[in-house]
Amino acid sequence: MATKVSTEDDASSEPEDDVKMTIWEHLGELRKRIIRASIGTLLGAIVCWVYREQLLAWLVLPYEKQWKERFPNTPLEIQILSPADAFVNYMQLAVVGGVVVSAPIIFYQLWAFISPGLYAKEKRYIIPFVLSSSTLFGAGVAFAYYVAFPFTFSYFLSLLGGVGEGGTVLTSKPTMEFYIDFTTRMLLAFGGVFELPILIGFLSMAGIVTPGQLVRFTRWAILLSFALGAIITPGPEISSQIAVSGALVVLYLLSMGLAVLVAPRRKAEDAKEKA
Repeated sequence: MATKVSTEDDASSEPEDDVKMTIWEHLGELRKRIIRASIGTLLGAIVCWVYREQLLAWLVLPYEKQWKERFPNTPLEIQILSPADAFVNYMQLAVVGGVVVSAPIIFYQLWAFISPGLYAKEKRYIIPFVLSSSTLFGAGVAFAYYVAFPFTFSYFLSLLGGVGEGGTVLTSKPTMEFYIDFTTRMLLAFGGVFELPILIGFLSMAGIVTPGQLVRFTRWAILLSFALGAIITPGPEISSQIAVSGALVVLYLLSMGLAVLVAPRRKAEDAKEKA
């Protein structure tokens, strides 16, 4: 009976699906996960298409607030350059909205694709992984909208106005295409950056990085965070750079904490496997 229990314990410390897969089987599994994630994104895009006008109004609001503060007597106009632009741009907005809405489905499919190479105990993290990944992605989108957008748009609009003494006026009439492209890229970029703790956690779980390496890299991470903050939030206002850079530093510290929690468990699993 003792031998049987030991065998079960050893099996639980190894990857459950430790079966050699051909490259075509891997590609087939990847295709299946991509199709399921795409279906989730499509359903989310359909919902966003139904509420496309409300979604565009929400996306324009940060720019509109900054515009009214600087040009209270001039209404904001967002133009299109061809008859099909409104349809194409609304479609782009709906697809991006579908990605954001279906983030839990996408992260679940990602976990399902990589889970065959994980230990049995590590597979139990599926719910924390999906919840934390979705929460961090949503936090990144919210941070871009409520923090980065106001600072960025305020600086961009401060460059408008009179040029020289000849009466030339520099004004702005953004197109729907360029505005949606700029804002959605920022939203997705911040959502991706906020996944840093999850990425570091996986690298630590795989033994690629260690908590000691992360600690030694801290000063460089802080330097890179402030450099990236200066790029994301242009302008002389230091508070915007501190806000963005501080968020990046906090994410890195969270990554270090997650690596400290994951690394000992990985070492214990590796020791059981060798034994």
